[in-house]
Amino acid sequence: MTLKDLSTGPDWVQWAVLVIFALLSILFLSGRGSCLIAGYNTSSKENQSKYDAKKLCRVAGGGMAVITVFLFVMSVWEEALPAAIAYIFLALVAVDCVVMIVLMNTICKK
Repeated sequence: MTLKDLSTGPDWVQWAVLVIFALLSILFLSGRGSCLIAGYNTSSKENQSKYDAKKLCRVAGGGMAVITVFLFVMSVWEEALPAAIAYIFLALVAVDCVVMIVLMNTICKK
């Protein structure tokens, strides 16, 4: 069983999500888009002043870029990859999110 067998929706949705993730990665890696980071944009100005917004965006962009690369690999080679890759992808995304949260709460503080 391949990854293609698990796919139930149209392929264009998968590619649209990939493009959105790529654009968000570029936006965050450029140091912009802090208003899109949940928790940062809703916190008070006093709390926001404790964080370096540029570093925060770059950490979020790095994490998004990792997920984007995983999505790209799964999209391009979905006919050749085994179905178990979906579980591995899910685990790697979870680890990536945990690493992003830890980095945002440590190195991004002023």
